[in-house]
Amino acid sequence: MTTVVPIIVAGLFGAVIGSFLNVCIYRLPLGRSVVWPGSACGSCGHMLAWYENIPVVSYLVLRGRCRACRSPISLRYPFVELLTAAMFAAAWWYYGPGALLVSRLVFGCALIVLFAIDLEHQLLPNLITVPGIVAGLAFSFLTQPGWFDSILGIVVGGGVLWAIAEGYYLVRHEDGLGMGDVKMLAMIGAFVGWKLTLITLMMASFAGSFVGILLIVSRRGGMKYALPFGTFLALGAVLAATIGPGVLDWYLRFYR
Repeated sequence: MTTVVPIIVAGLFGAVIGSFLNVCIYRLPLGRSVVWPGSACGSCGHMLAWYENIPVVSYLVLRGRCRACRSPISLRYPFVELLTAAMFAAAWWYYGPGALLVSRLVFGCALIVLFAIDLEHQLLPNLITVPGIVAGLAFSFLTQPGWFDSILGIVVGGGVLWAIAEGYYLVRHEDGLGMGDVKMLAMIGAFVGWKLTLITLMMASFAGSFVGILLIVSRRGGMKYALPFGTFLALGAVLAATIGPGVLDWYLRFYR
């Protein structure tokens, strides 16, 4: 019981943070403040009372509709709240209290916001990626991956994608990657170091290629179909931060 209670508390706190992440996901692409005004219905502008803003519970009680105008509320809201709650609970169980826990939770929250915004808008806001680079480097002085690996991660992460983007432009004379992707991978490098940044890029590339092939085969997209690569980077970063060290160790065994 003494072990379960903190995990439950962490999950409940994560659900509250998830509610704030939903605000960021909705407002940042619109260039609006995430602090003021309070939460409101996106359709009619009805200001939400506190009991309409309880994570997950309010969505279920309201049956997924605004209390004032009955417009449907996106499933993204409870999904992000549940995902963030699960992340906080799992992180507390896996890492335990400490600087690494805080670092991974800040990193995870940034990835959730970037994943959702890029999936919907194909946009990676500087308000997340640039402070994320600074935060990742700051945490590296207290915990993994260490400040030197963090700096290398920023250089490698940003440098590799920048080089790919420049090379693609020189060959095709059109943009293949946005600078948002470059800054996002630099942020990932700041949090996980250069080795896991390469693992992230590899996993994101495989996932993006797989989805791209599926779209071509199903005739829902062509060779020039724009995929939200930041979404795949977020998925790759999650895998790299969790199972990445094991994958890296397995790979390096072949050279020992």
